[in-house]
Amino acid sequence: MSQTVDNIANEKAVVIFSGGQDSTTCLAQAVNDYGRGGVACITFSYGQRHSREVEVARSIATDFGVTPAQHHIVDLNWYGELTTSALLDNTLTISQEPTAVCPNTVVDGRNMLFLLIAAIYAKNRNISELIIGVCQADFSGYPDCRDIFVKSCNVTLNLAMDFDFRVEAPLMNLTKADIWGVADRLGVLEYIAEKTLTCYNGIIGAGCGTCPSCKLRQRGLATYLEGRGGQC
Repeated sequence: MSQTVDNIANEKAVVIFSGGQDSTTCLAQAVNDYGRGGVACITFSYGQRHSREVEVARSIATDFGVTPAQHHIVDLNWYGELTTSALLDNTLTISQEPTAVCPNTVVDGRNMLFLLIAAIYAKNRNISELIIGVCQADFSGYPDCRDIFVKSCNVTLNLAMDFDFRVEAPLMNLTKADIWGVADRLGVLEYIAEKTLTCYNGIIGAGCGTCPSCKLRQRGLATYLEGRGGQC
């Protein structure tokens, strides 16, 4: 049996993977739990503002032992034809109107669609566990980052495909500072600080420092390091 087939047979989880801080923390935890070769990744190219995301995700997945055969890139570049978001349209300024519940970076239905496609992919590989790096503690108004959504989606996927999926959101009730703590305990804090892409403007590592995503990330890191009493 080839190494590729062996790896697929050993896979225990699929990580929905963007190459950002949260999904990389989830990948690190999954590899810690299931070993190198035990985790598959699925990444989406959906016309996102920072087009380097897929490139970064590929590089990071490789660093964590995910082979090309275990990392599937899904083309959803038609997404912007269906909905409007500042993450899908570079001509829009990232903002949140004072009366708006959500910022204009919300992409309607994104996590629901990602989970559906990941579930189809996972079932084909006989994998039950789907891992997604959403968290409601710092969810910034994104409705599809809430625990109630993830739980309801888990039920729906099981009913839709008659398969025992377990949708795991290990960061759900953690703050950004808490998530940095998880990375530190896994021994990947410096790697995540330097190699991941969270910035809405596509700058790897610390990012631009001015977009909402960078501010949230930096605030969390500063809070965690202050509590730890040390440097990154």
